[in-house]
Amino acid sequence: MTKLTADTKANIDVFVTDTKESQVVWGLCNEEGDWLSVASSEFEDSEVMPFWSAEADASEHCADEWAEFSAVMIPLDVFVEDWMITLSEDGVLVGLNWNAQLEGSELEPTDVAKLYL
Repeated sequence: MTKLTADTKANIDVFVTDTKESQVVWGLCNEEGDWLSVASSEFEDSEVMPFWSAEADASEHCADEWAEFSAVMIPLDVFVEDWMITLSEDGVLVGLNWNAQLEGSELEPTDVAKLYL
């Protein structure tokens, strides 16, 4: 059962708490090795890459237009130390624990990294 709600701030807290405990993050990747990124709903001309703290929440989105993707585990240290630097350099925002209605935050990668300090 998902811990995610319509409260996007609470979902960020769940993301940080759960990933610190499990030491893993979940993203969506296809067979070609392409990670899912979508147009930002908050910022014009920006891309956002969504991540989840639970495999089940990530997998729930592997349907319809995202059916070619599957949930793939990323070690937390790699996510924070490597991915956040690369996404920041590429100007890609980070979505954390989007709920079933795809409601969620879009954060700067540097702000996500700071959540783990």
